[in-house]
This record gives sequence, structure tokens and C-alpha cells, in this order.
Amino acid sequence: MKCIVNGRLLLPEGEITGKALAFENGRIVGLLDAAPAGAEVIDAAGGIVSPGLVDVHCHGFMGWDASNGSLDELRAMSRQMTRWGTTSWLPTTMTLPWPTLEGCFAAIRRAQSDSLEASWAGAQVLGCHAEGPFINPRKKGAQDGASIQTPDFDKLRPWTDVVRLMTVAPEVEGALPFIRQARAAGVALSMGHTAATAREALAGVDAGIDHATHTFNAMTPLTHREPGVAGAALVDGRVYCELIADTFHVDAMLFPLMARQKGDRLVLITDSIQVAHLPDGAYDQAGQTVIVSGIRCRFPNGTIAGSSLTMDLAVRNFRAHTGLPLHEVVNMASLYPARSIGADDAKGSLEPGKDADILIADGAFNVRATYIRGERAF
Repeated sequence: MKCIVNGRLLLPEGEITGKALAFENGRIVGLLDAAPAGAEVIDAAGGIVSPGLVDVHCHGFMGWDASNGSLDELRAMSRQMTRWGTTSWLPTTMTLPWPTLEGCFAAIRRAQSDSLEASWAGAQVLGCHAEGPFINPRKKGAQDGASIQTPDFDKLRPWTDVVRLMTVAPEVEGALPFIRQARAAGVALSMGHTAATAREALAGVDAGIDHATHTFNAMTPLTHREPGVAGAALVDGRVYCELIADTFHVDAMLFPLMARQKGDRLVLITDSIQVAHLPDGAYDQAGQTVIVSGIRCRFPNGTIAGSSLTMDLAVRNFRAHTGLPLHEVVNMASLYPARSIGADDAKGSLEPGKDADILIADGAFNVRATYIRGERAF
């Protein structure tokens, strides 16, 4: 048995001190008054002890990309992101030709299996988030317009074991029956890259959508006479809203509003892309030029290409601009994303029986150590 002592333990309902967090055989045992004799003791030195973070929307970083269909790149990303406290994730594909996507799905399927082995030594791959290709070209954003297709469940059918979340535009031809079929097969659906009206968005929710992809971005905006997809996502209690909390994709002034409106349906994500964490400059990404400048990643025409955010920074940013208790912000980066894809039976909180995915951070939430299923990964 291992026990973390002398820490500020973040539980779903609040923060406690004076307890030891015990875990054994990769799972959390529970909270003890003290570490028992013979236990391996880990001293948090007064720091924060948090559940590992769960990123359900991450394309890549540091030159790696889930859309390259490379198992080696998925492994490299999984190991690197433990530095930022991420212990499980959904590698996220872009809108690509379907045969190319199938190659990506095959690599992610292999990573999903391999990441359960101790030799993986990185964040667990929970499946894939397929961002497209069944989207609206009018709101394609950084997606490849030539690869956008009409929704077809027969294409997705062989991959429902690995595609855990899929972004679709609910208003395009064939979307609603596709959403119903995919939902029945266990795939979570998110509305994004969509030009839907609010009513078309709600029709998608009625059909089975329960997420909104990078809320406010690449969707119809909230206005006072047409609430758009953004308005529908914010007011419908069935919908989890993704938020890129880098203060660039969404102005930080809206963070408190989203927290009040969505509560346990707010999910912090990175939407990090291949060129993230590279020095400022111009880069080729899948044949397109992306200009990196600080936290901003743009195409030459000014279109946002993605983010360079990390999950720990998302937590720090959101807390700084809302004043919410740290445990609640961490829920938005751990428990709520895990719950949104049906993984909260094993992920997202420091509760008995769950995987011992744990991070230790300083008081400002800078990560000091990361454990995955009880083994130190960073």
C-alpha cells in the first residue's frame, strides 16, 4: 500500500486535510487517519493532492498529432502530458478523408489497449474524439473543407469501440438519424462546427447530442432574437459545454457566467494542436501554415487554428477569473469530463475503488508529481 500524507486533498465536495490518501494495486483504497505500518509514504509537503486531469479534446502538441495515425506519437504525447497533470485523454482527430481517419482510429484503438500496460508510462487513452468529418462547411474553422462528408453510420459502425465522442453538425442532411444510431451504439455526440439555429440544435439534443464542442467557437452565436447553438447549449441542462479556458478563445469575462449557468456540465479542455509549445513562428500543419504567437495559434487569414493550452493552466486560468474553490474548478477538469464520456466509474475523483490517477501540485496548482494507476509517471 502507498499513502500520500500531509496534503490538501481535493474531493468532489470540498477540500480536506489531516488524512492520508491510500491506494493499492492501482486503485484508491480511501482516506485513513494515518499511514499504516509498512505502507510506502509519499509526503505532499503541504501541497495539493488532486485527481488526475481528464482531457476529452486534445489534437496534439510539440510536433505530434493524433491525426498522424502514429502509435509512437500517441505514446509520446501520453507521457509528456503527465507533466501537466493529465492522466487520461481522448486523442482528437481532425476532419480528414475517411480512409485516413480509419488509420487514425486503428492507432488509437491500439493505444487504448497498450495504455493499460505499465510499460506505457503515460496518460491512459480512453478512446478517440472524432472532430468531424460530419460537420457544416460554413463553420469549418480550421477543419479541411474538402474532407467534410454527409453523416453515414455505416462508416462509423466498425469503430464504435474506439470513437467515444464525435463532433457533428445537427442541421446537416442525415445528421439526426446518424445521431440516434451513434448514440444507441454508445458513442457520445457533440454539436460543433455547426451553423444550426437554436431549434435545430435542440432537435439534435433531443436525438442524442449531449456535448457542445469548444463552446462559442465555430458555432452560431448567442443573440437576443436567435440564441444559436451557443444559447441552446448554455440553457439546456442535458448538454456538457466544453470550454477552452485560455482567455483567447473565450473572453475570461464569460467564465463566471458559464460556471453559474452550467455547473457540473462545464468541461475544461485544451483543444491543443500540433504546433502548441513550439517557439513563436510560422509552421506547416497538414499542408496549412499556422502562425504561433504566445497563446495564439492562427492561420494567416486570422482564423483560429487551435490552442496551446495545458489542463493545469486551464485550471489556474479558470480559478483566477472566477474565484471558485479549487476543488470545484478541478472537478471541471477531472470528474465532469470523465462523467461526460461515461468514464467516471474509474476516473475523475479520489474516491475508493477508482483508479489511483493522482497529481500533487503546489499551492498555485503547478504540478510536482503525477501518478497513473498508482505508479509515478512524472
